[in-house]
Amino acid sequence: MDDAVDRVPASPAPIRDAGDARPLIVLVTPALADANNGNWHTARRWAGFLRSRFRVVVEREWDGSPADAMIALHARRSAGSIAAFAATGRPLAVVMTGTDLYRDIHDDNSARHSLRLAHRLVVLHERGIDDLPCEVRDRAIVIHQSASRRTPRTPRRHTFDLLLVGHLRAEKDPLTAVRALRRLRGGIRERLRLRIVGGDRDPALGIAVRTAARGDRRIEWLGALDHAHTRREITRGRVLLLPSRMEGGANVLIEAVRSGVPVLASRISGSVGLLGRRYPGYFPVGDDRALADAIARCQDRPDWRARLISAGNRRGVRFMPERERDAVLALAATLLG
Repeated sequence: MDDAVDRVPASPAPIRDAGDARPLIVLVTPALADANNGNWHTARRWAGFLRSRFRVVVEREWDGSPADAMIALHARRSAGSIAAFAATGRPLAVVMTGTDLYRDIHDDNSARHSLRLAHRLVVLHERGIDDLPCEVRDRAIVIHQSASRRTPRTPRRHTFDLLLVGHLRAEKDPLTAVRALRRLRGGIRERLRLRIVGGDRDPALGIAVRTAARGDRRIEWLGALDHAHTRREITRGRVLLLPSRMEGGANVLIEAVRSGVPVLASRISGSVGLLGRRYPGYFPVGDDRALADAIARCQDRPDWRARLISAGNRRGVRFMPERERDAVLALAATLLG
């Protein structure tokens, strides 16, 4: 165990409850159920895993109530809770999101301070540790997120559905997918459908997508869907598109892989850290021409889609729920041990 964790005192004494003597963990996430985003789904899964052995409270901000340990998602947005809890002397883990790793820790003092306070740092893909500052890497671990295995549903017969799943934000770069579709015209390309699942988080992007959809009947914006409906859309899609500019470890990528759906992803650290360097379905960030070529190849060549599925399946063992559960429970045991 590294020195930072060794310095966590064996006391103060555990927080006790008359009816339940298990240690109490507060899980802080800036995104609760109303956000319906990746951070919330991570927090929900982890809370479920932890409740098998611990008492768990999930909060947007720590309210100061006693707890034995804290696990906080988002170094910047949870910085106030992190600093306040660190002052109690009790153990603390910080889970790094994509915006933490690839933006905030480089230009935000509160995010950098969260790194210094954490006894454990958690990254969600295997390249994430190398993306941290050198001086904190010895406190970092990798926990891959997970998804249940799903059988692909029969695709729609008369369309070739491309799925773009994620709230409209600049980091997700949905307009690269829109521009790629615009390049693909005539013949069988008219069967393409870009089905967008996600809420309107950036008004300017929302206007741009609505405008594009009015000009191209092949674009279908479904809006925000609950998790069950989103997974059904993924399992029925032909290809999942992930043109993001930054990702900490995309839940939707993992759900596609675990559903036997091929993925075309921008070559960013967060996606390469999940799919591996040799995955054949990458394209350069923001390159709509390269993405259009990859979409056309998927439509024209079932054998190519099968190759992408096979490559995803080889990585899929990392995304099994029992592996994530064991890793989360081991993190909690380390904090409390």
